[in-house]
Amino acid sequence: MAKKVFISLPLANKSVKSVREAWNSAIEQVRDYLNEPFEVIQSLSVDDPPKAIKSASLWYLGYSLQKLAEADIAYFSRGWQTARGCKIEYEAAWEYDIDVLTFDGVWEVLEHRKQVEAENHDRKV
Repeated sequence: MAKKVFISLPLANKSVKSVREAWNSAIEQVRDYLNEPFEVIQSLSVDDPPKAIKSASLWYLGYSLQKLAEADIAYFSRGWQTARGCKIEYEAAWEYDIDVLTFDGVWEVLEHRKQVEAENHDRKV
């Protein structure tokens, strides 16, 4: 069964065209890294928030967190560290044991926290 990958991109002040290009680039980077079949979770909402919503950004973040819950791996694109939504998605992935993959010129892989903690516990015993 193919792993499900959530893609987190900084979106502030970006055109639809540049978001689409960044999305496609992220998919290619994940494909090159994983070198195995995977399914991309569609985490970008095309719907407008309801009129009663005071913060559209927060509404979209809520949608993306729902999609993150489906993921085996969360990929964070270049610049994620300075984007509010991406930082929250990163913390959520880490706290809820979703493998994290980042690329900012160098690959960084953080596997399930529980697995890492178990390995650390085994070393202490």
